[in-house]
Amino acid sequence: MKTIPVSSNIRWIILLFLFFATTLLYIDRSALGIMAPFLQKDIGWSEQQYGNINTAFMVGYALFFLIMGSVVDKIGTKAGYAISVGLWAIAQASAAFAKSWIGFALSRAGLSVGQSGNFPVANKVLAEWFPKKERALAVGFYNGGANVGTLISPLAIPVIVAAFNNDWRAAFVWTLPISIIWIICWLLFYNKPENNRFTSKGECDYINSDATPEISGKVSWGVLLKTREVWAICIGKFMADPIWWFYLFWGAKFLNSKFGLNLKEIGIPFFLIYLISWLGGIFLGWLSSKFLKMGWSLNKGRKMGFLFCAIFAIPVMFVPHTNNVWIAVALIAVAAGGHCGWSANIFSLMSDIFPKKLTASVTGIGGFAGAAGGALIAQLVGRILQNLGTDGYVIPFFIASVGYFIALGIMHLLIPEIKPLNL
Repeated sequence: MKTIPVSSNIRWIILLFLFFATTLLYIDRSALGIMAPFLQKDIGWSEQQYGNINTAFMVGYALFFLIMGSVVDKIGTKAGYAISVGLWAIAQASAAFAKSWIGFALSRAGLSVGQSGNFPVANKVLAEWFPKKERALAVGFYNGGANVGTLISPLAIPVIVAAFNNDWRAAFVWTLPISIIWIICWLLFYNKPENNRFTSKGECDYINSDATPEISGKVSWGVLLKTREVWAICIGKFMADPIWWFYLFWGAKFLNSKFGLNLKEIGIPFFLIYLISWLGGIFLGWLSSKFLKMGWSLNKGRKMGFLFCAIFAIPVMFVPHTNNVWIAVALIAVAAGGHCGWSANIFSLMSDIFPKKLTASVTGIGGFAGAAGGALIAQLVGRILQNLGTDGYVIPFFIASVGYFIALGIMHLLIPEIKPLNL
């Protein structure tokens, strides 16, 4: 095989932009989950009302995931990303004005509008900037921003809140200036590879070395929804994403109710959970890419990658049954790492099958399915805990351990062989 010389590596700088944006996204997204056990006492909401707050986010996220996917395909990644980050930064800051659970629900619904654009844009950027053989690794890296963001939140937020005389509003406004700086840098630096002044011809050729031929004209959602591949991606997102939402929205509440951890004590356990899961996600993304570089077929390499991710999640069913906080933290961390690897492979699967022109739209459809599942799990967990108390955690943790295997089985039935789709 002929080796293409690459004299620039601008794609890795672009990847850093995606990483930092995703980090900001999860700092903002996880702030409520970190503060929830304490806001619940100060403001006064029930478990069901907290479930309603999270449902408001998930419903908005699901609906606008569909819209943002098609919008990004039309206006492009440069403008789309700037608009997305700007919208969610403003919505996050608006939580500082909330005085009831309804106020938080409205703020979270607004947050969902902006954040719904992140992954459709980022996935489209990867399709533009990375060859297929590097995408799972690239997704594993930038998606690690989810772990870093949720890792930073429990460490930084208690310090920031304390610095502002324990005013909880500080937890929701401190990232606003950082988001503004990111937007300015993105607009100044970003262009597609062929239009970016820093990219060499060798790097452009390398990026396109295994590209799927682009389609001409428009492809409607009706056409996409008739393909089994889209439905397989929807199943993979619908079954897996709610598990991540459960860790994010109820992780701090579980550790607080089960082990009595307060706002200051919860930082180190969460730091370890998301550090380990980030590294696990990068490893599992690398593993899938390694299988392909070893000469495995796209079908075998991707599906084996999914299988290893599912195996990582199995032990999490034992979390509610342990009385040792560090064992619980370790089990959640490993399972969360499995999810991060799963997400890396799902995003790579989209660009494996569909041409670049449709990547954001397909990501939007898949994101809708994942967010719809998240809305259902928010209501389910809220009702279970309202009725059963902390004993109810057994149910969602069991679902988290087996959900990936069920999803993989259905995906295999829908896509017996993974290959580029001819539309």
